[in-house]
Amino acid sequence: MTIKYFPELIQGSDEWLAARIGILTASEVHKILTPTLKIADNDKTRAHVYELLAQRITQYVEPTYIGDAMIRGHEDEVWARMTYSEHVAPVEDMGFVTNDKWGVKLGYSPDGMVGADGLIECKSRRQGLQVKTIVENVAVDQGETIPAEHLLQLQTGLLVTERKWIDYISYSGGLPMVVIRVWPNPQVQAAIIEAAQDFEARIAEKLAQFRAAETVQYVRLIPTERRITQEIYA
Repeated sequence: MTIKYFPELIQGSDEWLAARIGILTASEVHKILTPTLKIADNDKTRAHVYELLAQRITQYVEPTYIGDAMIRGHEDEVWARMTYSEHVAPVEDMGFVTNDKWGVKLGYSPDGMVGADGLIECKSRRQGLQVKTIVENVAVDQGETIPAEHLLQLQTGLLVTERKWIDYISYSGGLPMVVIRVWPNPQVQAAIIEAAQDFEARIAEKLAQFRAAETVQYVRLIPTERRITQEIYA
């Protein structure tokens, strides 16, 4: 079976980070695919090639800085899930999901699983963005759409889990919570697969170059050990 579920993992934990080592995840797909569904080739793409390659070599994920926005996002996610469970449907925890049926492994960390067919993805929004979402994405004259910046993440989540739908939840305490149902888009998902395969080929190429560099005689590559220290990365 190509799909693997990790329900026991707590998102953000060391075990969760270990499960994600070297895997392209849904939240990162925007780095390899443009909004017009073209394979990206820019500084962010190239940097991410080296980041995932480094993770595969070291089997280690460097810590990231947790700012106020991320802390608020975690708290809002809890309230969004509770509100959704009360008004829409019960939600089950799921730490991480992977799928490798396309010759490349993709990962997704759902904010929750709903029944046998659904998912949820929660976004914590500042009040101005929430009002904008309600005005521009839930307008009567255009029907419900999701903000464009979240399209690739949601379609990748559907692709990885092979679920039938995902409810996009936009939350800002004090304002109405927005729930928009999103269905698989074959065109977008085909572009995601193509870009992921291209990205995997780039990693393989750089890995071969790294291994070749280890054999160069006129340069010293001296092994070191990682020190266990508390590091903060911006």
